[in-house]
Amino acid sequence: MHQKRLSAPKTYKIPKKVAKWVVKPSPGPHDKRAVPLLVIIRDFLELADTAREARKVLASGEVLVDGVVRKDYKFPVGLFDVITIPKLEKSYRMLFDEKGRYAPKEVEDSDLKLYKIVNKTLVRGGKVQLNLFDGTNLLASNEYKTKDSILVKIPDKEIINHLKFEEGALVMITGGSHAGEIGRLKSYKIVRSSAPNLVTVEGEERDITTIEDYVFVVGKKDSDKPVIDLGV
Repeated sequence: MHQKRLSAPKTYKIPKKVAKWVVKPSPGPHDKRAVPLLVIIRDFLELADTAREARKVLASGEVLVDGVVRKDYKFPVGLFDVITIPKLEKSYRMLFDEKGRYAPKEVEDSDLKLYKIVNKTLVRGGKVQLNLFDGTNLLASNEYKTKDSILVKIPDKEIINHLKFEEGALVMITGGSHAGEIGRLKSYKIVRSSAPNLVTVEGEERDITTIEDYVFVVGKKDSDKPVIDLGV
C-alpha cells in the first residue's frame, strides 16, 4: 500500500533517504506519475511538517483540487491540476520544473484547466463523449478530434476554447527527457507499424523529435502565449 522513496517516480520532488516509505496515490485521475495530495501539502508547498499534520489540513476541507474539496490524502494530482488553498488566497498549477519533475507554481487563473483529448466514443442518443487525458469524460460536439486540447472552466467543466493539433500550434512536451519544454509543432509523421507516431517540435535552441503521446497543445498557432498560465 506504500511506495518506497528510492523507487518513487522521478516526478516526485522529494528527498530519497530521509525515510524508507512515501504515500502511494489512490487509483484515480492521471497516470502512475501522479503525486499524492499529502506529498503536495507537506513536501511541495510545505504547509505541514509531518504526514499527520497534512492529513489534518486535508480533513478540514481546506484544500481544493480543480475547484472540488479533496480530503483523501492519497488523491492523485497530476499535470495541469489546480490546487487552491482558500484561507491563503493562493492557487497553484501542477507543472514541470527544469528536471521534468512536478512542481506546483502559483497562478492567477485558478478557474481554468487544459485537457488533452485522447479518445472519442459514441454514447446513448448518438452523443459524442470526449475521453480526456486524466480520465475525465465530457459530452461535446463532433468537431473536436483526438490529440486536440480544450480549455475548460472549472469546476463546472464548461468548454470555452478549442486548440487544434496542427502544424504551428504551441505545444508542451509532457514526457521523456524534454518534459516541460515548450515549442511549435513543426511536423507530424504517421508510422506505418506498431511503433508510435512521431512529432517534431521546434524549440528555442533545437528541434526535438518525440512520440505523439508526449505532445500536449497549449496554444494556438497564431498566438505566442499559452492559453493558461504556465509559470514561464
